[in-house]
Amino acid sequence: MGRRGYPTEFRRKVLDLVESGRPVVDVAKALGISDQTIYTWRRQDRIDRGLEPGLTSGERSELAAAKQRITALEAKLAVHRRAPGDVTPDLGHAEPRLGLEEERSSDGGEEDVL
Repeated sequence: MGRRGYPTEFRRKVLDLVESGRPVVDVAKALGISDQTIYTWRRQDRIDRGLEPGLTSGERSELAAAKQRITALEAKLAVHRRAPGDVTPDLGHAEPRLGLEEERSSDGGEEDVL
């Protein structure tokens, strides 16, 4: 279903009428929809069939979903940025080591111990 609520089957039938030779204006008047709507559907159909350059319907859907995901992640990030620094849960990390300890081996050389 499209953004305006027209089912996919309805769009396909409208495009079939136009492709059969009926003028877009006549089809639009008979069905009570805008002729510009039909032109938009026809252009998208041509893109989907590879006859014109542009984003296919599938690509448009993916892009819209990605934009929604980005918006949600940005909102989540904004919440975390506003949160005070001391609310981070203890994750049980070990204390960081400050450096390597050195030991002398029995032959007098130095050896790094981790």
